[in-house]
Amino acid sequence: MSNIVAIILLAVGACATTAQAFADGRDGYVFCDNGLRCVAAPCPSHSALDLTTGKVIKGVSIDIDGLPQEDKALDLSDKLYAGKVVIAGSIESRSQTLNGKQSTQPWLVATGIERAARDSERSHCSAH
Repeated sequence: MSNIVAIILLAVGACATTAQAFADGRDGYVFCDNGLRCVAAPCPSHSALDLTTGKVIKGVSIDIDGLPQEDKALDLSDKLYAGKVVIAGSIESRSQTLNGKQSTQPWLVATGIERAARDSERSHCSAH
């Protein structure tokens, strides 16, 4: 009986840890250039793979203002372009005026750099 209780407590603890990670907005994403080019904004030339769901979010922009200073110093432009890092953060919709029209676009709000991205996580990137 005590083994069953221990297993249940272990499972509840694991679920609570996962729920806390999602509540903190620390989902993982691989952001990159997807190879599309446009002549007018908004342009869906960037995408982000949501590692939790496996969904590719097209037309996403990235906000790196919330990154810690040590993450900002990592020569991010090349790494982001090629999808070489996993970004911790969350996707939010932001409204802006483009060419005189109101538009709502997805933004990846980055809160940290998790790790290097695997090749399989970069398959939606043009530089893959």
